[in-house]
Amino acid sequence: MGGRVLSVTSECVPLIKTGGLADVAGALPAALAPLGWDMRTLLPAYPGLIDKLGAVTEVWADSDLFGGPACVLLGQIGGAAIMLLDAPHLFARAGGPYGNPHDFGDNPQRFAALSWVAAQISATGTTDGWTPNILHCHDWQAGFAPAYMDLCVDTQAKSVVTIHNIAFRGEAPAAALGSLRLPIEAFHSDSLEYWGNLSSLKAGLAHADAITTVSPTYADELMRHEFGFGLEGLLQYRAADFHGILNGVDETVWDPQTDPHISKTYGKASLARKQHNRTALMAEFGLASCDGPLAVVVSRLTDQKGMDLLVAAIPDFIAGGGCLAVLGSGDPQIENDLKSLAKAHPGRIGLRIGYDEALSHRMFAGGDAVLVPSRFEPCGLTQLYGLRYGCVPVVALTGGLADTVINATPMALQDKAATGLQFHPIDALAFGQALMRLIALYSDKKTWTGLQKKGMSQALGWQTSASAYADLYKGVTV
Repeated sequence: MGGRVLSVTSECVPLIKTGGLADVAGALPAALAPLGWDMRTLLPAYPGLIDKLGAVTEVWADSDLFGGPACVLLGQIGGAAIMLLDAPHLFARAGGPYGNPHDFGDNPQRFAALSWVAAQISATGTTDGWTPNILHCHDWQAGFAPAYMDLCVDTQAKSVVTIHNIAFRGEAPAAALGSLRLPIEAFHSDSLEYWGNLSSLKAGLAHADAITTVSPTYADELMRHEFGFGLEGLLQYRAADFHGILNGVDETVWDPQTDPHISKTYGKASLARKQHNRTALMAEFGLASCDGPLAVVVSRLTDQKGMDLLVAAIPDFIAGGGCLAVLGSGDPQIENDLKSLAKAHPGRIGLRIGYDEALSHRMFAGGDAVLVPSRFEPCGLTQLYGLRYGCVPVVALTGGLADTVINATPMALQDKAATGLQFHPIDALAFGQALMRLIALYSDKKTWTGLQKKGMSQALGWQTSASAYADLYKGVTV
């Protein structure tokens, strides 16, 4: 049994990406197709995206979508069916999907429009005769869609909301109800109201037929006050409909045996070739020879990602013989702190401010370890990429990091089960202790190679997760 799913998202690889949401949205259609699910992906037509699709067909139109004309254009990229919401008054602007450096002031209306169109398509379908059975709504940007389906349109479709990061909830003042086409009678705690304001994510969680998040441990954490951002009570109430489904990675894109971005391809049976990538990466970052582990960081440079802990803990790691290469951008203070550290440790710390997808591949291929000290992490993909590339993860014990990395305890090492290092509590002291363990493990080449190979042996693709989503879809449509 299969069906038709409209995936509603603000980002999707290979069209537009600012974070892991795009990777998930891009991978799901191909992962679900063998299981009988026909998925189309709806996202805004940001500048340049229509050209990337090439040939397109108009399949939906509205003369007044939140202040201007709009249409939906259907095309394909990489075998995936993409529907772009072409609404120039909302999306034809520079500054990234959400505004840079600050959010666009009309983001509530912009992404409510995306949700409104999705709800309308759930009711009437598209002009080429395609009507979804399910709307799969990703994060706050698509959160209003289940509310519109319940409150504003006549539809038989069901809805699923996936929380990728609850820290972003799509808040707006209550006064915006009218401009968002939401009924005032639904402004109460069981529906649209969120601590006196609106939250598109809260609306989605209240009205969706099912809720998912991107790892089992994060699902458990979200029902606690310290992680739930005021939504923990709702998630506790909806616990029977709330599922943690771990993300996977695209194993065709992230494969050191075929990766076109890296200096020399390699696999578990040819791990010695990884050394070529290490040497090339050190040269690229201007690093001198390093007897200890070469650690890499590919991350947003924010407190949530634990980058302030990195700043505090890394000098002792450098003193112990390690080197560090960092790629990312974010908080100006953390950027400046890392620049100061790089200046204080020339040839030992390399820093690139910004993001470069090809460089990130070279970093996993060349790095000995990837550092992920996040204070909370819904799933995390960098540790999964690290496992694929024999770049041993050092992670905080939280969310998907706890679910995907097997800590190198004495028993796990003895049983040859370990794949990385975990630390807890999530503070600079514990992180620094983990880095000292990293140095010690790296010095034992037999143990270190065993860690790398065990990580590279993990099943990290989408097969298991796709089956879980397929079962969930079946459950809500029965």
